[in-house]
Amino acid sequence: MNGRFVINQPKAKVMGVAAGLADWLGVDVLAVRLGLIVATLITGPVAILLYILTGWLATDER
Repeated sequence: MNGRFVINQPKAKVMGVAAGLADWLGVDVLAVRLGLIVATLITGPVAILLYILTGWLATDER
């Protein structure tokens, strides 16, 4: 882990949450994105809501 969580806009596809989470965990961004897809299929709108809230509340990498 690299300290605190920040979203990663340069590697972003939507909001940068998955890229920031991958940087924070030290794993490949594809694994995080696939995990988010699976979480969305299992929990439905809960995962989408958490993704959006994380994108709004997390700080940008500047």
